[in-house]
Amino acid sequence: MRCAILSRAGQVLANGSFVIQKNEMGELRLDFRTDGGRLIEGGMIEPDGDMTSASQVLYRQFLETWGISDISLMAKPKF
Repeated sequence: MRCAILSRAGQVLANGSFVIQKNEMGELRLDFRTDGGRLIEGGMIEPDGDMTSASQVLYRQFLETWGISDISLMAKPKF
């Protein structure tokens, strides 16, 4: 899914896409790849497909990356 990561003030911190990647053990991880090529690693997706904990880990990585906790996501159509 294409989206923009926005600060509370509406500044676009990054544009990119959510991606699901498989590691060498076959586990799936939720990541975010910016249009600039940076990969922000999230958490592992539960075997039942639940992405709650994976998205929480990814959110903490967003906080570490940009140093702000009040961010929002805006879905963007892919043309």
